[in-house]
Amino acid sequence: MSRVVTETMVRVENVHKSYGHGAAAVHALRGVSFEVPRGELVALKGRSGSGKTTLLNIVGGLDRPDRGKVAVEGRELAELGENGLLELRRDRIGFVFQSFGLIPILTAAENVGVPLRLRRADPREREERVELLLSLVGLADHTAQRPGELSGGQQQRVAIARALANRPALLIADEPTGQLDAETGHAVMELLRAVVHSEQVTALVATHDATLLDLADRVLELSDGEIAEH
Repeated sequence: MSRVVTETMVRVENVHKSYGHGAAAVHALRGVSFEVPRGELVALKGRSGSGKTTLLNIVGGLDRPDRGKVAVEGRELAELGENGLLELRRDRIGFVFQSFGLIPILTAAENVGVPLRLRRADPREREERVELLLSLVGLADHTAQRPGELSGGQQQRVAIARALANRPALLIADEPTGQLDAETGHAVMELLRAVVHSEQVTALVATHDATLLDLADRVLELSDGEIAEH
């Protein structure tokens, strides 16, 4: 997949998104604009319903804005067809969700290896990458365990490792500590900070967790669909 080299990883310009019509319409985003430089960890805060998930879905190519422009690595998402967006999500963006999203019947190693299998990576390359990532997230001794045999924090670590499998340029995480206790959430946030540096990834993370707000390079706040930088 050809890419444009740019120091700006994410550019969002005057993005609007509404759901419904007329008086009943919900205006999730109202003219949102910001940029994320390459290699930065940006935290996105805001109360429930402020538009954080909508914004992440649009940046990740899972949804399209009603108006405005979004570019990732210099590529305008509006100019990409469905195949182009699929390639972008597969090759350049990693996703981490609150619900972990692991496949119950697969081991931790097999879950991390799924994106590499979809890309038809060489088996030896796949095994080496999986081993490296599980070591990176502190689960080298849990490779053969299935999700049901892991704690919530361990499952989220597997999910982070899986999101990094294809060496994405951009990591998008939506409330990654939402189902974790405070201590485990802190550890996961520290891990996200560490992988941004070790894997040279840019991260956009929606969170209520004060720990990540302290760890982030920058904090953006969404309120009533509009953004303010802290």
